Amino acid sequence: MSEKKNESKSHEPAPPYFNYKPMKTKNALSPKVGNRRVEPDVIEGKSTVKIPVVLAETVVQLDLNPTIQFPEPVLEIKNIKKNLKITQCRLLLPTNKLFLAGFIRKNIQYATPKYGTKDSVVSSIRSLTIDVPFKAVTDVDYIRKPQFAYGPQSQEFTFFTKSDLPDGFSSKEHLLSADLSQFDQYSGEEFNELPYCELLSSRFIQYDEALDRKMGRVQNYKGDFIDAPFEEGTFNSIEEKMVVEIKLKVLQKQQLNVDSKK
Repeated sequence: MSEKKNESKSHEPAPPYFNYKPMKTKNALSPKVGNRRVEPDVIEGKSTVKIPVVLAETVVQLDLNPTIQFPEPVLEIKNIKKNLKITQCRLLLPTNKLFLAGFIRKNIQYATPKYGTKDSVVSSIRSLTIDVPFKAVTDVDYIRKPQFAYGPQSQEFTFFTKSDLPDGFSSKEHLLSADLSQFDQYSGEEFNELPYCELLSSRFIQYDEALDRKMGRVQNYKGDFIDAPFEEGTFNSIEEKMVVEIKLKVLQKQQLNVDSKK
């Protein structure tokens, strides 16, 4: 009997690696609760506040012309997603020059052939993510001029001294001159608020053109030529013409007088 029990146990399926039982809830909806409006506490009267002030709001246009290489033959581009990334937005005071730097993150979805016949092509969908860098300088028109102060001009001064003369001079005479044993100067520093930027929106207009596509020549992901319909062709690089419009604000913290009333 014991041998039969052992045989029956050996045919039982192995237990799972973990015994996970998801927690079930009766209702996944959040209950609705009440609220009431509260009047905020306001300090009445005239006050001086330090807040961000808009110096300029502008749309900057960038013209880019990159060449993109693919790691494998491409039958066609399926989709391109683009995101703007700014790494530098610096207003060079006391000028109105705005220095910009960053890159366009591009995710390109494309089809690369695997197998083919005279009537069809079987492809795999791949993606390529690259960064297209840019640098630019533009002039901004101020809505409100930035606050900027120079440090005081460095000025040197000295003190008059009267010293005895060495042997060889009359004892009634003295050396009248500036004191060379010390250095006196008037200088200082002014600490300004650094302007900064905020992105509002971006727009992309692009045109992509294959550089090495030949009709009737289709390569698979291994680089081997395969059968395909006569109008098909693959390529490995594209030239892109892209116009990027960046809308942004330039701000600086400034002190303003406000009159608070209820």
